[in-house]
Amino acid sequence: MRILLSCFLAITFVIPALATDGIISLPSHHSVSDTSDRLVNLLENKGMTVFSRIDHAAAAHKVGIDLRPTTLIIFGNPKVGSPLMKCSQSAGLDLPQKALISQDEQGQVSLSYNDPAYLKDRHQIKGCAEALKKITGALKKFATGATAK
Repeated sequence: MRILLSCFLAITFVIPALATDGIISLPSHHSVSDTSDRLVNLLENKGMTVFSRIDHAAAAHKVGIDLRPTTLIIFGNPKVGSPLMKCSQSAGLDLPQKALISQDEQGQVSLSYNDPAYLKDRHQIKGCAEALKKITGALKKFATGATAK
């Protein structure tokens, strides 16, 4: 009985928190490549800098590992991110922003990124409510635009 209760508590409270803690994911109506292209276009059209596009699947393939399509886009804008670092310099660990576009076992593509509220808590950011609100809105707009039909 105690084992059953422990399993129930783990499934109910621990596993969901680990699966979603600090990560926002949206399903995409496009392939990993197309979602990545759409995101990069949206970012560049809004004046954001795309620092890097990392094809994790291609890198894995080079060392003999089969990995489903997975691409990381690293992007940012110092006018947006620097205020967070001014409030809490350790936020630089999570900046510039990143978006992970990946395909799961069933073929569903998702775009995932760090929840700014999680970054606020993680780095104990105080006094940057307006910057966090702006970043939250921008990330949502970029992610929604890249994944929509």
